[in-house]
Amino acid sequence: MSAAEMRVGVAEFVRRVTVRNRLPLDYSVASLRVVDRITDGLRGAGPEQGSVAPELFWLGAYAGEVFVRRAGAEWVDFDRAQRELFGQPVGVRMPDGRVWNPIGKVAKRFAVGPEESVRQMYFLLHGRVPLKGAR
Repeated sequence: MSAAEMRVGVAEFVRRVTVRNRLPLDYSVASLRVVDRITDGLRGAGPEQGSVAPELFWLGAYAGEVFVRRAGAEWVDFDRAQRELFGQPVGVRMPDGRVWNPIGKVAKRFAVGPEESVRQMYFLLHGRVPLKGAR
């Protein structure tokens, strides 16, 4: 999956899971808590990470799309060194040039537990563009 394909892929994922499960995935910052909770639910069910890897990827991609829509990030293809470091093909770049790996963060929450959080990651992003109307 390339950076150019992420927005369409995420939209399809959201359409599929919200129709089936009525999840409140509305691209809001608050919906990142839902991503953390879904990840915890998958973790609690006890499957191996490999068996839920597609779900973890798309949950992380959804978080990345929230960063794009709410923090001014853009999807980027990782270069070879970044792919090796992050273990993912894509991530997001903030307006200040820093790259972040929300897909990897979801995988880490699955592996480690609640001390890893994509919602918390959002609040730690450097260079966020302020939300319109926020003070």
